[in-house]
Amino acid sequence: MNETAALDTLAVTVRQADYGYAPDAEAVVAMLDVYARDPMGGGAPLDPAARERLISALDAFPGAFSLLAFDGDEAVGLANCFTGFSTFAARPLINIHDLAVKPDLRGKGVGRALMQAVEEEARARGACKITLEVLSGNARAKGLYAALGYGNYALDPEAGTAQFWEKKL
Repeated sequence: MNETAALDTLAVTVRQADYGYAPDAEAVVAMLDVYARDPMGGGAPLDPAARERLISALDAFPGAFSLLAFDGDEAVGLANCFTGFSTFAARPLINIHDLAVKPDLRGKGVGRALMQAVEEEARARGACKITLEVLSGNARAKGLYAALGYGNYALDPEAGTAQFWEKKL
């Protein structure tokens, strides 16, 4: 996967990160830290212990992959994804766990390029769908996702839409 497109003044290239290649590993950690520091990512830097073990943990986790967006040699975006399984379809699914774009480059097509690359990879892996979570107040992200065909998940509209819940351990 090596798509290049002119997006405003950016020449964005998206490719899968190689966790064993130090520049890619550093870019994944740096971009995730950009996301963590953003109000939509919690507003605090990544914990040093998480920074330290992130790449080896991603590399060891079955079905994990990261896509990096570059403007030239500079990493400007990241999508961390995980392969799951849809029992109803009996096929894999791809979950976008993190989508990050450098704040000064938002609205310039980086996120769209990452999302399109995720869809390409999902199709290549035989996935039946792509899932993601988004904060209800993140209007910019919700606008992008809706424009690309994403929406609330519901099996039966009368039963309501799915909600993402958590219990921290």
